[in-house]
Amino acid sequence: MQYISPNAVTCQAAIFDLDGTLIDSLEDLADSANAMLAGYGFPSHDVDLYRLMVGNGSRKLIERCLPEESRKDAAFIDEALARYKQEYEVRLTTKTRPYAGILTMLARLRDMQVPMAVCTNKHQSAADAITAALFPAGTFREVIGDTEGMPRKPDPAKVLRLAENMGVKPEKVAYFGDTSVDMDTAKNAGAVALGVTWGFRSREELEQHEARFILDMPAELFTKVAFEKAGKE
Repeated sequence: MQYISPNAVTCQAAIFDLDGTLIDSLEDLADSANAMLAGYGFPSHDVDLYRLMVGNGSRKLIERCLPEESRKDAAFIDEALARYKQEYEVRLTTKTRPYAGILTMLARLRDMQVPMAVCTNKHQSAADAITAALFPAGTFREVIGDTEGMPRKPDPAKVLRLAENMGVKPEKVAYFGDTSVDMDTAKNAGAVALGVTWGFRSREELEQHEARFILDMPAELFTKVAFEKAGKE
């Protein structure tokens, strides 16, 4: 029998960030952005620098990686973003894989009949393609990415919509992420914020943004959260 912390919380659903939480996509993101930069004759960046550039959507990634002067031209940013998306389209799963232990964790949640969804600032078409390619069909009830009409995280709108669609109150949602944006999103939605340390940012960042629990490996989830069927109080 697995140990459960006396401070464990009870949840009825799980919502996951994608990049840095479910999947290690940093190299494909960096390679795509660097290919876009090279196309303009701009200098590229080391892969590790992209850890601090991602998390707020594709447009913000492009703004951060472009030379300073180019960031002032909104039309040029639009053009560069379109080029980046073309580059990324052919690299979506070249190097990207689920983190160790993720598939086992998701399978256990599915066996427990816990409804699951993905909430990401990655553009919608990429989020759909990656989750379809890397995870078993039916794993997630819904995938919401960066799409028209939905504000980006840390605005809570996506999490609130997912919770409603799964028939679960926001405070009964376990929300997983690897960045301050994710912890703020969970708090703004009233969900339980679970930070993960295997992603793109530091434990310190997660602590500073008041993660309820911090996981060092996926299996730790089941020592921190007890899941029950939706509808129970």
